[in-house]
Amino acid sequence: MALIEITDVAKVYDLGDVRVEALKGVSLSIDRGEYVALIGPSGSGKSTLMNTLGCLDRPTSGSYRLDGREVVTLSNDERAAVRNSHLGFVFQNFNLLARTTALENVELPMIYARGVPARERRRRSIAALESVGLADRIGHHPSQLSGGQQQRVAIARALVNGPSILMADEPTGNLDSRTGQDVITLFRRLNREQRLTVILVTHDPEVAQAADRTITLRDGRIVSDTR
Repeated sequence: MALIEITDVAKVYDLGDVRVEALKGVSLSIDRGEYVALIGPSGSGKSTLMNTLGCLDRPTSGSYRLDGREVVTLSNDERAAVRNSHLGFVFQNFNLLARTTALENVELPMIYARGVPARERRRRSIAALESVGLADRIGHHPSQLSGGQQQRVAIARALVNGPSILMADEPTGNLDSRTGQDVITLFRRLNREQRLTVILVTHDPEVAQAADRTITLRDGRIVSDTR
């Protein structure tokens, strides 16, 4: 059974007099442990598809089954619980809290989840930072870290709850080419060593080439899939 399976998914935004069809009958499946890149020009629907896969947005119609569970019909609170337990997110702008340390930033998802004792939060956060090579930066604030280090903190935060899927939206967009390549190498290591499913949105062909599978969208439809 596929980890992700979406069938005939459409997403329509009603913007007053304008009706935007962001996704038009998209169907695809992603197996556990795949490394997938979503590419396409601006307005192609790739970010809408990412938001749908990440349970951040509900499709207008169609089916989305995550690990066998239909998520389209879930309530907002139920989808939030799915995100917190199954999904880790990495964004272009890092989204770190400026006044908290690397360790405290990584602890945040466990605070939201509640029920995780402080000592366990610290243990898991340190382990996550060690896994991305930042064991010596746990007490540093974002302003004391390079862009690449900040993105690694964001990746550690995404990993700390043990997700089955890591989702990254333009994760190298604010990094120089060398640092961006380091981040992509880290994604590949996590994918291979932890069998973590990686799904990323990118406009960079070199970033996309690192994936095992590339899905190209245009005008709200999948136009190619290298699977």
